[in-house]
Amino acid sequence: MAEAATRRRGRSGGGAARRAERTGLKIETAKFIERNIPVFEVLNDEALEIIEANADTVLEEVGVNFVNNPAALERWRKAGADVEGERVRIPRGLARQLCKTAPSRITQHARNPERNVEIGGNTLVCAPVYGPPFVRDTAGGRRYATMADFETFVKLGYMSKWLHHSGGTVCEPTDVAVNKRHLDMLLAHMTLSDKPFMGSVTEPSRAQDSVDMCEILFGKDFVQNNTVMTSLININSPLTFDDVMMGALEVYAANNQACIVSPFIVGGAMAPVSVAGTLTQVLAEVLAGIAYSQLVRPGAPVIFGAFVTSIDMNSGAPTFGTPEASHILYGAGQLARRMGLPFRSGGGLCGSKLPDAQAAYETAHTHNAALLGGVNFMLHSCGWLEGGLVSSFEKFVMDADQLGVLHHLARGIAVDENAQAMDAIREVGPGGHYLGCAHTQANFKGAFWRTEMLDYKPFETWADEGARDTQALAGARVERLLAGYQKPAMDPAVEEALRAYVAEKKASMPDAFV
Repeated sequence: MAEAATRRRGRSGGGAARRAERTGLKIETAKFIERNIPVFEVLNDEALEIIEANADTVLEEVGVNFVNNPAALERWRKAGADVEGERVRIPRGLARQLCKTAPSRITQHARNPERNVEIGGNTLVCAPVYGPPFVRDTAGGRRYATMADFETFVKLGYMSKWLHHSGGTVCEPTDVAVNKRHLDMLLAHMTLSDKPFMGSVTEPSRAQDSVDMCEILFGKDFVQNNTVMTSLININSPLTFDDVMMGALEVYAANNQACIVSPFIVGGAMAPVSVAGTLTQVLAEVLAGIAYSQLVRPGAPVIFGAFVTSIDMNSGAPTFGTPEASHILYGAGQLARRMGLPFRSGGGLCGSKLPDAQAAYETAHTHNAALLGGVNFMLHSCGWLEGGLVSSFEKFVMDADQLGVLHHLARGIAVDENAQAMDAIREVGPGGHYLGCAHTQANFKGAFWRTEMLDYKPFETWADEGARDTQALAGARVERLLAGYQKPAMDPAVEEALRAYVAEKKASMPDAFV
């Protein structure tokens, strides 16, 4: 049934979908960011060369572990690495040579081609928070996430103008069995939004389910020849590649789907306390992971990932928005660009328990570092709270609104004839004002970025409307967005095939909650 539905649909969608699209609500989504501003480079060439040489030394002398994965060990052995037990020591230069077959830019296709994104070069793609088991809102407080919460986040992401990507595990729906929830999450991304999304990585068979469902949605040939998923492959730092994540990477690489190969580091616990030492470990781990993806399939699309936080040496808790984390992001971006690879890092990170001033300060630091550091794929760009334990509905829309600032910063400064505004300066002259001049009238609608959430009203108006703080304004925006949500058009036969696949898969196995 799934194959028949795919044949009926083709690439362009069925007649029913096209009719629904003509009569449906048009949701505005900004194109992915293209930087017209320079990136910030914190390391000089000498420092970069030292880090690169040290990373090669780590791979050659210390090595990395590939755990419970005989096939990976055999691939490395055939490639010329020294394999002893589960330890793989990679001769100097081998990993870097293998990485050269990875593409420098990736087009991730969405089911709505207008939502396609480009990852690499001067682009920045914003994706939401990933992975928290808890959610928070003003009505229900902090609680375990459910599938209904997950679907709400997907709808909010679809309705958010400045968010380019639907993401992956926006929250962990704990009311659905561990071995089945990936199916419901993928179905939600595919049916409730038409933006690009991420696949499952919690077990290799779930990665294969992700590929199978995409083949229903896009068509098998299209999937094998194009990238329709981006997935997060975390390295078990320090220097350990487990069979679960590598098994998922093997599935995605073999099927031409993009993997973010990303160390997951809390500095001082999982890497050295120094920035240069941490960057050395990050580069060694990324080199080994990306090289392995190319052993699976030369040319497989990959993204150089870096997720690094510092640590509070008094409590042991991870900290976010710190200067050290920004230095590491800037340096990792330089290393990625020297390899000619797309770069991923975190976005709206914070350690705060609430969407408060701490959350805003720390999020602003990480948003700006991502823009200036040359990040191409920004995960966690909206909704993250409490060090990644909580997805917040209010913070989701607060952060999503502020992503518009990054779009406008990235544009740079125009100096064309209109931007020079010499006609306006001549028209107004000394002592006048520009509010009514022709140039202002022609340009005012798009001249300045405008928030869709924050309050700039006079005090009296603000007080009369309830003296709402930012969290209250965000809660109201959540309600408005959800009230205006309309499910994007989809070929009914494709949706039926997807739901049948999910139902059949879920019926084929008992529930497992571990």
